[in-house]
Amino acid sequence: MEIISKWYFKPKIEIEMNKEKFRKEVINKLNKIKSHSYRKDKYVTEALYRYIKRIDARSIMLYIPLSIEVDIMPLIGRLRREKRELFVPFMVSESFRLVKYRLPLETKRFGIKEPKYSKQKRKRSIDLSIVPMVGTDKTFRRVGFGKGMYDRFFENEKKNIKNTIFISRILSISNQVLTDHYDVKADMIITPKKILIESRNKICY
Repeated sequence: MEIISKWYFKPKIEIEMNKEKFRKEVINKLNKIKSHSYRKDKYVTEALYRYIKRIDARSIMLYIPLSIEVDIMPLIGRLRREKRELFVPFMVSESFRLVKYRLPLETKRFGIKEPKYSKQKRKRSIDLSIVPMVGTDKTFRRVGFGKGMYDRFFENEKKNIKNTIFISRILSISNQVLTDHYDVKADMIITPKKILIESRNKICY
């Protein structure tokens, strides 16, 4: 796995692109590779696990994966055995709130699986949030699936989240700025071939 040591985009001719077109093209690519993703997912989850151990994250926000997202269910099982506090999104109106991960899971809107709702509140801030992405641009902000739920959630909760990592099976970066100022921004992006770390608009490790 390559770790990018500097912020660098190869100059290339690129047709005029907007966020919707970019999102559609990348989702098409993700749909094509989803049946051959085991090795890619393993690379990403192993990198995530090493980072979690390194910072000793005890309170972690994750997600229940869709078919085109990195399958982090083995990682969730591993972290549960280590007695870490795991939280996942529970959809409420146009956004979501975090609930403790627990079984059984139920399929809700957009085919997303969720635990049953719990009113139990978090006792502390989130050490690490792990967020699926479609792609990004040079601002390190997220292009997601177009529902805006993560943006609305982070707008209210970002002060309670210490680190944010985006993950995907492929690294899709637009040379054009497609995102808006309110889109969620990553501290790190992990894909099977590259790890990008943002620090003052530069990549370092």
